[in-house]
Amino acid sequence: MATQGRPRSPDFKRAIGWVKDYFDRTKGDLCEQEDSSAERTAHALGVGLATVQRVMADAKRSPAGLIREASLRRGRPPRVLSDSLQTSTREYVRQANREGSHITLEMLAEYLQAEGGDPTCSVRTLGRALDRWGLTFGQGTRSQHLKEKDHVVAARHRSLRETRGHRKGDEVMRPEVYLDEA
Repeated sequence: MATQGRPRSPDFKRAIGWVKDYFDRTKGDLCEQEDSSAERTAHALGVGLATVQRVMADAKRSPAGLIREASLRRGRPPRVLSDSLQTSTREYVRQANREGSHITLEMLAEYLQAEGGDPTCSVRTLGRALDRWGLTFGQGTRSQHLKEKDHVVAARHRSLRETRGHRKGDEVMRPEVYLDEA
């Protein structure tokens, strides 16, 4: 367990407390041990003695503090847009491209809010999600349009060619199995 420098989960901290309490209770049951219960806990769980001592000191100071630490998140916040909005976003973009209408991130944000997206989602977050989903702004006939990236379009065409290659007229040479929406 190479987790040096990373915060321990509240469940792991509770386990440290339980194991140490067990070793404290069974101190006289086992043969003569020269190690303390904290040292035996550290050895049993593969953590350092200082970690066990720090966790036990925190538990004595505030027993409810171990549960509260789970709500503290470090680093970048999680992604706001769920990937379930990807299909409706692609359909909206394709329909707008077929009609030749102009799309902006603000228009797309309004559409996604109507579809059930997060109303507090910023336009920058939406732009990052579009890039992650394979959509980009590209040059249209008169202005920039939101469109799928070239490698995404090429992969879809390649997949459709392979699927057609497995068929010969109405006869299926190799059956197709779909495991999910992708």
